[in-house]
Amino acid sequence: MKSVFIKRWHQQKIRYSLLLVVLGFGLCLTPALKAENFPDKPISIIIGFPPGTSADSVARIIGEKMGKDLGQPIIVKNKPGVGGSLALADVAKSKPDGYTLALTSTGPMGINPHLYKEIAYDALLDFAPVGQTTWLPYLLVSNKTKGLDSVAKVIQYARIHPDQMNYSSIGLGTTSHLLMAMFLQKAGIQMVHIPYTGSSQSQSDVIAGNVDMTFDTLVSTLPHVQSGRLNGLAVSTATRAKLAPNIPTLQEQGIADYNMGAWLGIVAPKGTPPVVINKLHAEFNKALRDSVVRQKLEDLGTEVVMSESPQAFAKLISDNYQVWGDLIKQAGIERK
Repeated sequence: MKSVFIKRWHQQKIRYSLLLVVLGFGLCLTPALKAENFPDKPISIIIGFPPGTSADSVARIIGEKMGKDLGQPIIVKNKPGVGGSLALADVAKSKPDGYTLALTSTGPMGINPHLYKEIAYDALLDFAPVGQTTWLPYLLVSNKTKGLDSVAKVIQYARIHPDQMNYSSIGLGTTSHLLMAMFLQKAGIQMVHIPYTGSSQSQSDVIAGNVDMTFDTLVSTLPHVQSGRLNGLAVSTATRAKLAPNIPTLQEQGIADYNMGAWLGIVAPKGTPPVVINKLHAEFNKALRDSVVRQKLEDLGTEVVMSESPQAFAKLISDNYQVWGDLIKQAGIERK
């Protein structure tokens, strides 16, 4: 009788152990199955800038196409604040399941962490990069008063008249400011910085001759070049811009290793499953290859740039972070 009881006890123990194994396997398998079936509900893309901005428009154009391809709505939500960093802070704390993403850019990921003391995320550690979507070239422009219609003339004049030239930007520590700081450093010249609070006033004072030059987005400055009110000296990227193929790059004019601008791209919270990240990467690139989508994005003044992989985009973010950080230190910009 005792032996029968022991035998039954061992059988029950084996069944219980097998049950635990099956349950454990099921628990491990469930997240994988969910990831494989991704997405099965709407995806939110959080934008750190107001409606109508380039980032907002890019997200809506890509999201509309991607939503149709996936069969799930892509919901764009705007949460402006702290130069785009407020939205990123929220996404960093979101559930890492691929359903909450951020379309972010150079400023929040590469510049703001070096400028603001209280940024509620680590740009390099708190996100899973998905892929780049677009690239926003900048254009160096000058007024018509001094005949400085080429980079060579600007450099020569600045060397003969040190500290007698000035430039405007759309604000202290902005991409506009830092691109100019990098140009001055590489050219070995000095100018006085005059920060404004936006493109309109900054460019107006260059047009009026109150300021010598500025670096601003191609899409905002090109109309003034085409109308003859400003000189278009150089684009900030390594290759000429599609919107302005006649304007040379800084590299063509002797400024080595100058390939800068404002990138836009998608990130997810850290811990998002790799299978989800890879699927999102593939779907975003699929949308970016669509001819209608590409045309709409180029009409905004952006250039479509797709990452080869999430890892390649992660490297871009990391390299960009280092470049901007070094520039901010060299320019002596104090943290806020």
